[in-house]
Amino acid sequence: MFLRKVSQSPALCSTVLRLQPAIHGTQRQTGALVAVQNVRFYASQAEAVLEKPAVDSDTTTKTDKVEKKSFTVESKSFAVNMFKGQISTSQVFPFPSVLNEEQSQFLRELVGPCSKFFEEVNDPAKNDTLEKVEDHTMEGLKEMGAFGLQVPAELGGVGLTNTQYARLVEIVGMHDLGVGITLGAHQSIGFKGILLFGTPQQKEKYLPKLATGEHIAAFCLTEPASGSDAASIKTTAVRSPCGQYFTLNGGKIWISNGGLAEIFTVFAKTPLKDEKTGEMKDKITAFIVERSFGGVTHGPPEKKMGIKASNTAEVYFENVRVPADCVLGEVGGGFKVAMNILNNGRFGMAAALSGTMKGAIAKAVDHAANRTQFGNKIHNYGAIQEKVARMAMLQYVTESMAYMISGNMDSGASEFQIEAAISKIFASEAAWTVTDECIQIMGGMGFMKDSGIERIMRDLRIFRIFEGTNDILRLFVALNGFQNAGNQLKSLQKALKNPIGNAGVLAGEITKRAKRKAGLGTGLTLQGVVHPELGHSGELTVKAIEQFGAVIEELLLKHGKRIIDEQFVLKRVADCAIDLYAMVVVLSRASRSLSLGHSSAQHEKALCETWCVEAFDRIMQDIKFLRSSNSKQIFKNLRAISTAVVENGGVVSPHPLGF
Repeated sequence: MFLRKVSQSPALCSTVLRLQPAIHGTQRQTGALVAVQNVRFYASQAEAVLEKPAVDSDTTTKTDKVEKKSFTVESKSFAVNMFKGQISTSQVFPFPSVLNEEQSQFLRELVGPCSKFFEEVNDPAKNDTLEKVEDHTMEGLKEMGAFGLQVPAELGGVGLTNTQYARLVEIVGMHDLGVGITLGAHQSIGFKGILLFGTPQQKEKYLPKLATGEHIAAFCLTEPASGSDAASIKTTAVRSPCGQYFTLNGGKIWISNGGLAEIFTVFAKTPLKDEKTGEMKDKITAFIVERSFGGVTHGPPEKKMGIKASNTAEVYFENVRVPADCVLGEVGGGFKVAMNILNNGRFGMAAALSGTMKGAIAKAVDHAANRTQFGNKIHNYGAIQEKVARMAMLQYVTESMAYMISGNMDSGASEFQIEAAISKIFASEAAWTVTDECIQIMGGMGFMKDSGIERIMRDLRIFRIFEGTNDILRLFVALNGFQNAGNQLKSLQKALKNPIGNAGVLAGEITKRAKRKAGLGTGLTLQGVVHPELGHSGELTVKAIEQFGAVIEELLLKHGKRIIDEQFVLKRVADCAIDLYAMVVVLSRASRSLSLGHSSAQHEKALCETWCVEAFDRIMQDIKFLRSSNSKQIFKNLRAISTAVVENGGVVSPHPLGF
């Protein structure tokens, strides 16, 4: 009961499809923007780049009066601005410190008992063998309040902020990802929609029992024919003639907690009249569905590669009568609900996996410090030292991303979609690499089941797949960024309609492009926010942002509306964006440590400097490749090779022996 005793008041390609950037033009431009007529040319193409708002389709368009004051589409998001070759520091410098003394003290009182529970009570190996979380562990988690960490205290929860929540799920991730999925599927996505979109009545009705764990929640979106493509779901919800309820029919697959849940957040298509045309169209709506409504059943637990302790099952809905007051958000607004739930939960994955990496690194260094080969401890050999150093860097970046985003969210930031997607991609891939290297350092011992590392490796594999596959999220990151950059060009085109009134703005654009063409800096700087000892790393970050913004503009004008189909390009753009965001979060965190004189400051400086140098080189290599004439031929070859292998049903090349 320790959490309750302390009082405190506190999978998705459809994302890309819904972006549908409405890119129209295909004009090409190769000259430098070094004169006003060239600025006019580039800006005139903006009308043909993007016509929708950058992130949220509900964003209100600015009036002409406001647009005359500033031609830029304002955003505080660092990730949004880096696609425009700009730097916005308000959300990344200084590194967030959002907990007041009372919140910090409360969190300190939770960390110790939570860690002790997972070290002494929970048995991850046994959970894995049983393919379920042991009953006494589930009861212990309920008693601790672990099922309602972010439910307000007045509704029976612990009432944690995002940053406090991140710290506790980091502990869970360090010890047992199977338990982590059970808890995360329940509160990070299962009932998160009620927290974000629920009416006061819905919150009062459902959250108290969900917070205690008396009721378990599940998130039901994926179907057999709609994995990442949420827009193609087949589940239907038809409103009754009286308007008092909807009849729900369909099935969902791979639902975490599907066999345990009493409360489901379900997404279904509902017929809705189009106000413009009068035609009936299917729109996705989110519903709160109780198992007690009747007609809700589930299949047996799925046999999985990893996270075996978590329950995963198919869930079926047959003529389920769902009261109209169980609509979550608005009828037809389900896609927005789903995306907000997923965007709001991704930082938690980064936090949890930073904990997983801490555990793996501890196992690796314990072995390296005690294993003697060729008369020396293996940690003294350069090959092992490089592995450990890179493992530490990946963990540091992941942890920095998690607490940067949670801090932004706690500070009231509304634009963090790109950053959250980046953190999910980075964390899931970094954790896999760190754990793989842990096994490599431990050698044969790491390969043995008793080491516990093979279980972690199996558990980790799903993280690159669920809650948006990393491949789809890379497209999301790139296309969302292109949208914002396109809106920037559109606004420049509007500024050119009144060149006298916007003379200062246009002169700035001309100067910026002239300097960029001449290989000079554009005036961007991180001086004043980056610690002086990290000045070189800051300069590399600025240069990378300048070049990244330039190549984004070039690609928009080169491909026009076809950019949405240029996935070879989009992948590399996303990789650049991920490296850039990683650079700035470690710069921010290391700068804070140096400024405060932390005992680890010089260690963090080394982590930051090494990461920034290598990330800069990767970014420059990707940009060089995107600009190279060779890229077109390589992309053509990759497409041809893939097509041939698919058409052949496998490898095309004959065996070297001829049989």
